[in-house]
Amino acid sequence: MSAAALDARIGKPWKKPAFIRNPYLRWGLYISAAIYILLAVSSIEVNWARVSEGLVRGWNFLAAFAEPDFLSRGKDIREGMIESVIMTVASTVVGILISVPIGLGAARNIAPLPVYLICRGIVALSRALNEIIVAILMVAIFGFGPLAGFITLSFATIGFLSKLLAEDIEDMDRVQAEAIKATGSGWLQWINYGVQPQVMPRLIGLSMYRLDINFRESAVLGLVGAGGIGATLNTAFDRYEYDTAAAILIIIIVTVMALEYLSGIIRARVQ
Repeated sequence: MSAAALDARIGKPWKKPAFIRNPYLRWGLYISAAIYILLAVSSIEVNWARVSEGLVRGWNFLAAFAEPDFLSRGKDIREGMIESVIMTVASTVVGILISVPIGLGAARNIAPLPVYLICRGIVALSRALNEIIVAILMVAIFGFGPLAGFITLSFATIGFLSKLLAEDIEDMDRVQAEAIKATGSGWLQWINYGVQPQVMPRLIGLSMYRLDINFRESAVLGLVGAGGIGATLNTAFDRYEYDTAAAILIIIIVTVMALEYLSGIIRARVQ
């Protein structure tokens, strides 16, 4: 900025410069965005009669929370919860066991390039596919039931934990790890004593967090036939048994809150 321009600014309040300095281009973008939004909104077809009926059903569903029915479908709810818990724990444990070697291979600072590329490809594939898409595919292959949900949640856990574990390994203190290697230790000893102590607290915390996520996802996967409490919830909605659906949702909310509280305590202690 020239001296004359600085002198002209003396005594005037500072104003943040526009992101796009050219006013014609700036207003052209504003007008184009407004036109696009108007066209997008106008292209949405709304059946107002159906919306009105839906609002009535929605109100009936909300009113059912005042009188949830835990008894009439008590057996189905209990079996669905047991199925969800088993599916959640099993998929989390299997996912952790598979994630550890993949996470080690996906860390560039400790894995050779071919292993790194393969493991990173596995992580990218797992993270690219949404759980619902994988669940639909597994249901098509293995049929309805908890097996499809178990495989889906295990697959999602692998992508989640492997990526974060690899990033933790890449950010670890290399001095501590190199000190172990300088003693003449082998690769497994170096991993066990130089790398593992630095990433284990974080891995435990992430595993508990993933356990919480897997339970919530198990309720969603049941809606596409992958077993668990979600299947019971879907049946209740199909039968317009809103009081039973409200009871199931209350159980899910309480369980998720308890898992969140438990995982918070464990993460605080290990970290």
